[in-house]
Amino acid sequence: MTDFSQTQASSVLPVSPTPWWKSGLFWRTFFLVGILLMVSMGAWIASFRIEQRGPRARQVADQIVSLVTITRAALAHSAPELRRELLFDLASNEGIRIYPLEPTDKIDPVTDGDDLMQSMLPVVQQKMGEDTIISPKVNDMPGFWISFQLEEDDVYWLRLDNGRLKGISGLRWLGWGGVVLLLSLIGAGLISRLLNEPLARLAYAARLMANGKSPEPLPERGVSEIREANHSFNQMVKDLERVDSDRTEILAGISHDLRTPLSRMRLELELSSLSEESKDGMQSDITQMDAIVGQFLDYARLNNPVSTETLDLGSLMHVLVEDAQRHPDMDIDANIEEGLQIAASEIDIRRLFNNILTNIDRYGRSEDGTARVDVVCRRQGDGVLIEIADHGQGVPEDSFERMLRPFTRMDDARGQANGSGLGLAIVLRIAKRYRGRVSLDNRKEGGLIVSVLFPSAPSKK
Repeated sequence: MTDFSQTQASSVLPVSPTPWWKSGLFWRTFFLVGILLMVSMGAWIASFRIEQRGPRARQVADQIVSLVTITRAALAHSAPELRRELLFDLASNEGIRIYPLEPTDKIDPVTDGDDLMQSMLPVVQQKMGEDTIISPKVNDMPGFWISFQLEEDDVYWLRLDNGRLKGISGLRWLGWGGVVLLLSLIGAGLISRLLNEPLARLAYAARLMANGKSPEPLPERGVSEIREANHSFNQMVKDLERVDSDRTEILAGISHDLRTPLSRMRLELELSSLSEESKDGMQSDITQMDAIVGQFLDYARLNNPVSTETLDLGSLMHVLVEDAQRHPDMDIDANIEEGLQIAASEIDIRRLFNNILTNIDRYGRSEDGTARVDVVCRRQGDGVLIEIADHGQGVPEDSFERMLRPFTRMDDARGQANGSGLGLAIVLRIAKRYRGRVSLDNRKEGGLIVSVLFPSAPSKK
């Protein structure tokens, strides 16, 4: 036997709508929109800083030139005995320090990494002279250093703290960028949810429909593409329901009408003067036709409203296995747990079990002509699993899904078929009727496994 979780083809239970935060399409849209916003924001910040570098450098250069000019004029027009007090006031109140420029000063040149100073240098030299020096560090003392000439041979340094020249710091840019990024991602999430919610609703309705349920009509509102898609889906659901209803009514009507001539043929056969051998052959054909008609009626009846009861599946399976073992060419090995309960109709479970065994009797016999069957009934998670396996030839894996469709017979894979092709389709329909799953798989030793998983019913207290 194979675990139900490893089966190849299945009819799954309808699931609840996928939450938007678990949708793969939502996250894909979210990340794509988020990345686009991040790249756009990064490009905007870079462009802004590049564009404002030149104007800001000229503005700061003009301020520095004005500051140097005013300081030089104040020093030139102050009395020599008052210069010390003036220098002290400039340092304490304005943060301006004046040092004499010595030939031995260690002057660090403006590097390529300091864009502001590099942009300021030509502006400053144009207004103050080509011999004006700008440096970010003199004698290992950082700051903004600019040289000026007080008298003909009297050259000084004017030093400002770096903080007076720095613009928006990288940390502030990072903070503003983080806020803008957060708002952008929130907007991306809202946009992604708005775009994906109609698709998620459509996908959920399609899953319900694939599992034999009738979904609620989708809202026909919103943008034209979504409105048209929902309208087309709703129309398709109505058309399929009408086709299925018409087909079921026709099938039930024809099957019911065929029962009367079959009964008359059986009676006429009994009264005929044919040989016993001919009677037996014709009787077998009539019985086979009657069984096919019965399957048609069973398939049609499954559209009727469902009535459930809490069923002791273990006890019922024992009874069904005992009844099946009376068949002369059937050898059944059963492993059934006790205390298994499901919410279903006993008639439907009998019909499900008998359809699987009939299918095995026709197509799943072993080489010696015996229909060997392995039956397992056990708990699996929150459900109850029924596994019925034969020892026949098996079925190609690519045919599993097709076998569960109505009026499908695997003649090539399973030998000569003489049924209606509704056996496994009835099994699938009964399983769906009670929110169950059907799965097919091949045994490693040869043969087909039909697995049916039903939800467990609450235990009676």
